Amino acid sequence: MDYLSLIRKPIEGDLGDFNALFDHSLSHTDGMLSQALAHIRQKTGKRMRPMLILLMARNYGAVTDSTLNAAVGLELLHTASLVHDDVVDESGERRGQASLNATYNNKVAVLVGDYLLSTALLHVAYTGNKQIVQYLAELGRTLASGEILQLSNIRSQGISEDVYYQVIRQKTAALFEACCAIGALSAGAAEADIVAAKEFGCNLGMIFQIRDDIFDYFESADIGKPTGNDMAEGKLTLPVIYALNTVGDEAMFALARKVKEGTVTADEIAVLVDFTKKNGGIEYAQRRMDELRMQCDAFIRGSVGDREIGDALTAYVDFVIRRTK
Repeated sequence: MDYLSLIRKPIEGDLGDFNALFDHSLSHTDGMLSQALAHIRQKTGKRMRPMLILLMARNYGAVTDSTLNAAVGLELLHTASLVHDDVVDESGERRGQASLNATYNNKVAVLVGDYLLSTALLHVAYTGNKQIVQYLAELGRTLASGEILQLSNIRSQGISEDVYYQVIRQKTAALFEACCAIGALSAGAAEADIVAAKEFGCNLGMIFQIRDDIFDYFESADIGKPTGNDMAEGKLTLPVIYALNTVGDEAMFALARKVKEGTVTADEIAVLVDFTKKNGGIEYAQRRMDELRMQCDAFIRGSVGDREIGDALTAYVDFVIRRTK
């Protein structure tokens, strides 16, 4: 099924307006900055987050100039965070192409990320809506604190499912939550509707990250990262956390601690991956996605009146769960 076509159907014109405004925001006359921004424009992705903002605005009213500027602001903030993440992670690749820091250097990448962040703030200021500005500012704080929490969790000896959820709520779910809140807010939704939209977005973001983490246990060139890459970076995700805490195998806990210490070998990662698969870690993560999916479906049934919007949001959830990269 072509999920993306279903998602875009009710917002095709709005998405075109967004793309034009977003590209304009990444235009500059200065030589190096112009080249760096053009590099970013080439790696735009599927526009999943802007599409969610536009769909939520349509659900509660209409897409306005405020909606478009808010969507550009949020996407620029997200893009800035990715540019900075690549510097922190010393990553040489982003979406199958050389990362900005690899193409130029860390100094240029950090400064371009700062430029993107400032441009994001400019666009949310254009909305003239204090609450939208506040949501975006809070999102920036949350994303940064999530990254720091993840780094501190790597150094901690504890292996907790609760801490895992705290990290992904701040690192990923907060972004989807903000999309839904900002979209609803830009359309003049009531406070109760904004709260419901935020919960939908949070659940959707949790599904997105759990699905992303499952990829790490399977070898696939399409995914763009090797099996066990998260563990190589010191991260223990939901499937292995479940398997470890369910089985209680001390030898596997010892390997998990080596993951956190950054001393684990590729062969030891392969052992942990195999242990996770054999002890229900993948199935557990899939069950958690299914539980969150039921909550998303309940929102669509109870809070989405337009059938085309409902079909688009259902397709959105399906795409997140069933994507292969």
